[in-house]
Amino acid sequence: MTTETASSLPAPQEPEKTGAPREAKSPRALAWTRRRHSAARFWREYRTHRAGLVGLVALVLIALAAVFAPLLVGADAQSVTQAPGEAMQSPSGEFPLGTDQFGRDLLALLVWGARISLTVGLLAAFLSVAIGTVVGITAGHFRGWYATVIMRVTDWFLVMPTLVLAIALASVMDRSVWTVILAIGVTTWPTTARLVRAQTLAVESRPYIERAQALGGGHGHIMARHVLPNVMPLVLAQTTLVISSAILTEATLAFLGLGDPTVVSWGGLLQDAREAGAVSAGDWWYLAPPGIAIALVALAFTLCGRAVESVLNPRLGVSR
Repeated sequence: MTTETASSLPAPQEPEKTGAPREAKSPRALAWTRRRHSAARFWREYRTHRAGLVGLVALVLIALAAVFAPLLVGADAQSVTQAPGEAMQSPSGEFPLGTDQFGRDLLALLVWGARISLTVGLLAAFLSVAIGTVVGITAGHFRGWYATVIMRVTDWFLVMPTLVLAIALASVMDRSVWTVILAIGVTTWPTTARLVRAQTLAVESRPYIERAQALGGGHGHIMARHVLPNVMPLVLAQTTLVISSAILTEATLAFLGLGDPTVVSWGGLLQDAREAGAVSAGDWWYLAPPGIAIALVALAFTLCGRAVESVLNPRLGVSR
């Protein structure tokens, strides 16, 4: 081909750009995207469980009442010296749930008591689940003599009555909210430890764990990056179930006089009603509201826990 012929040919055109180049996402951005999609998928599945939605709405309403208690019922509702009514009044228009032995509004005390009961239940449950998760993962990962010793300790806690251990621990420590949280947390973890250990054994039998070990992954890397994310759905479902039992245990300890006497809780209200002779006098308005509140919150957390467990493990087939 001559030079003139080559120069007469049209020059090759570059392909038109249809748009700006798409930037590659960082691994952290991809991880957050996956988490958002997982959360959206979880919420879509959770909304199909009517019982779980009822429990969630009830918990949100109770939590809002507890958070805004100073605005709803006043900051002086717990004061004994500034009681607005007479002692042991029956329900009326001024006091819908009556008054206690000091003349305080029982409805206001019930709202204030939600703060302590929910706080103790949540913190004690988180402490219990955290201990059980650590024990279960380490026992399932290391095995050998460590797993044997730690699981025999777990079995000892399982066969011992949880309430008796909590009472013994709370009776030898100062009477405070933190004592109750510690007493419940360190005595209710064995069930979580057993469940997490079984899940850990199942996860570590998968091939990608062997590949991670062959590539030089240490114990901490395998437990934190591979085992923990796989047992977290189980831990989350277990947490919602443990909270209800923690609230019941807190109410029992407060009813037995082992709670903090300076704060108002639902179990403390029941204990005050017993001391005031409400049982023998037939003052039902002093006994029924705290007991009903404890039962409703425990039921709400149980409904939420069953819904969460059904979403995370559809094979359970929990009714909707």
